[in-house]
Amino acid sequence: MEVSYEKLWQKLADKKMNKADLIRAAEVGPNTLAKMRRDEPVHLSILCRICNALDCGFESIVEYKGRTKAG
Repeated sequence: MEVSYEKLWQKLADKKMNKADLIRAAEVGPNTLAKMRRDEPVHLSILCRICNALDCGFESIVEYKGRTKAG
């Protein structure tokens, strides 16, 4: 499954927040943000915490790009 968190990084910039601010506000670990920087999927409960911290919906932070193609 391919996802993109480009919208999240843009939202952080719009709110003048950095990744450390997000870690504190959403109570997520730095390893989670590392996965997100690599556009890897993260657990839905983490996305919920991020949305709550940023007062937004999923569509504002993540974009589903489809399935990866096998071999």
